[in-house]
Amino acid sequence: MLKASIVVPVFNAGASIERCAPSLTGQSIGADAYEVLYVDDGSTDGSLSGLHRIAERFAHVRVVALGNSGRPGKARNTGVRTARGEYVHFVDQSDELAPDALERLYRLARRNSSDIAFGKAYGESLGPAGAFRHTRERCSVRDAELFETLTPYKMFRRAFLLDNGIEFPEGRVRLADELFLARAYPLARTVSVLGDHPAYHRRPAARARSTRPPGPEDYYRQLRAVVRAVKERSEPGPVQDRMLRPAYRREVLRPVTEPRVLQRGGRQLERYFELVRRLALEEFPPGVAAGLPALPGLRAHLLETGRLDGLVELARRTARIRVRVETGAVRWRRGRLVVPVRVWLVHAGGRPVALARRADGRLLLDPVLLDGVPGARGWEVADPFADTHGEVLVKDPRTAQFWYAQNDLRPRLEPLRGGRCHVVLSAEAVVDPLTVAGGGALPAGRHEMWMDVQLLGLGRRPRLALPRGAARSARRAARTTVPGRPPRGRLAGWHGAGAQLLLRAPEPAPPADPLR
Repeated sequence: MLKASIVVPVFNAGASIERCAPSLTGQSIGADAYEVLYVDDGSTDGSLSGLHRIAERFAHVRVVALGNSGRPGKARNTGVRTARGEYVHFVDQSDELAPDALERLYRLARRNSSDIAFGKAYGESLGPAGAFRHTRERCSVRDAELFETLTPYKMFRRAFLLDNGIEFPEGRVRLADELFLARAYPLARTVSVLGDHPAYHRRPAARARSTRPPGPEDYYRQLRAVVRAVKERSEPGPVQDRMLRPAYRREVLRPVTEPRVLQRGGRQLERYFELVRRLALEEFPPGVAAGLPALPGLRAHLLETGRLDGLVELARRTARIRVRVETGAVRWRRGRLVVPVRVWLVHAGGRPVALARRADGRLLLDPVLLDGVPGARGWEVADPFADTHGEVLVKDPRTAQFWYAQNDLRPRLEPLRGGRCHVVLSAEAVVDPLTVAGGGALPAGRHEMWMDVQLLGLGRRPRLALPRGAARSARRAARTTVPGRPPRGRLAGWHGAGAQLLLRAPEPAPPADPLR
């Protein structure tokens, strides 16, 4: 048996076939250990001929031709049944694998007897994902937020899929990938995540299939099927609630959250409101909404109690909330960049988004924010730190890859006047240029510094920048030389009109000529 099979559904892929093939045919695991299985779904542009030409050049490439089904589900299912590998890894026709992705993932999966293993994905359309904050040898739906990543570009133990009858829906089915993962995640005993090494490069699709956009009724009917798939494969309780919560927050609340709830109006808005309200009341157990952080929890309450007017007014106000970033003196310490950061939420005028403390110690969401919002008065915040997090990120703008600094920001309540308080995230984030890029050195070039912040259920992703009027001394660039062979200089400083923090890594010096 081969170690792995790469399954690639193909439909009218055009030039992307030849462009992406080298990343699949040249995997470091060795050609005798895996196969590339292209499954053509009735292409009409000559893609099938291109696939056969690749198969003629590489003995570990096979091609299967199907009639057109309209979606990649049938091609993927055929690939699983036809594959000869212990594991199958799904790859889309326009995407690429890192040269050592298959080797790393297979080694990780075999070491842990994993049913599913997946690696860090990156691309222009992808932002940082918490799932890839660290490598996780063993996890499951019981202790990890796996339902935050519902793309199929993962490695699955083939016997796990076949024994449990886990397949992609075939034909023109919306949310097919989500339904497939909803069937797989709850049954997986062990999932492994390769978080600190880029494995999957997501590229724009070569050509989209020409279909009409689905109406909301069809879309939420398919979402209902995803929710039911989770419930059919799990017992009611906290674990099931945890699996369903991302769908509630991301899909059910989206039409009643800014910007969408402010872009629609009249009968169109009411149509979406009634669809998601009915779905929330009929399919989601009460514990799902009860576990949401402050603002999404309030939106869920307004949705389920039928207060569309309150949702619209709340959206108008939260759309104006910004994140305030206070940056201390950036410095180098033993070859590492140290960035002191404090973060909190503010209203449009700069006033902190506050919590009011009652005499009994309970906390209420900012009365200034909620005053006049129908159905929202006196909303209690049971846990002000629920789903609160903050990270400093290093971004390579050329590849759209994100890397995480050391030391995540930690939340605390800071007092304000009048018996109020607010949630503040703070830390000294540390960037080691020699290890931050998945354990390796930062590539040469200019890198941006970003933040990924979630406070009270509001997510923001600001650039690290100095506030207006910052002292000139704070704008001075800092140079250091990081040990290595040869030593590599680093330059960090605040640049441009927005005084944004940039980290520059120069090209390594060429090795010395031994003859000179």
